[in-house]
Amino acid sequence: MNMKTYDYILFDLDGTLTDPGLGITNSVMYALKKFNIDVNDRTDLYKFIGPPLKGSFREFYGFADDQAELAVSYYREYFRKQGMLENSVYDGIPELLDHLKGKGKTLIVATSKPEAFTLEILRHFGLYDYFDFIAGATMDDTRNKKADIIRYALENCQITDQSSAVMVGDRKHDIIGAQENGLDSIGVLFGYGDRSELTAAGATFLAASAEEIENLVE
Repeated sequence: MNMKTYDYILFDLDGTLTDPGLGITNSVMYALKKFNIDVNDRTDLYKFIGPPLKGSFREFYGFADDQAELAVSYYREYFRKQGMLENSVYDGIPELLDHLKGKGKTLIVATSKPEAFTLEILRHFGLYDYFDFIAGATMDDTRNKKADIIRYALENCQITDQSSAVMVGDRKHDIIGAQENGLDSIGVLFGYGDRSELTAAGATFLAASAEEIENLVE
């Protein structure tokens, strides 16, 4: 049980607040199809959920920089049109946000998804009003690394006491980004990173449900 309390809680979006699996994998499939690459097993593409897209196309498919940029533009073509709403809110998340807000916590989104898409998704699913600040990636990739996005959020919210803030996310990038900014982290087990990935990355805590997240941040 955590004996600390946090005033500022930063949440990842994909795999933490919402389950974007269908929309993201459909968008990746659409992009890869443009390069005559067919993917038969959707779960092979779950590794795209969380990290910056351009790097994922390079790492997983060996794309050169210009190919990866083109792939991202194809991805966004589908995602903008329909992929972003092929998505669902995880069980207990609205209640979690409502309870934390009622306790006076400052809630922040810190995601590698472009800010414009993030705002649309949060508004569509009725989550937008819970958050005091929303930090996302830029479309031109000048801000897409998780550590930079977290830093951007901390600076904009004038958070100088790192011990008062915690990052909640489902992938190693969330945990490492938190560490690089001196924050504790909660690795969620209902997203797309598993226990071994989150433990190896050095998560301060692990949570298997929205209720467990609440218990850890009170």
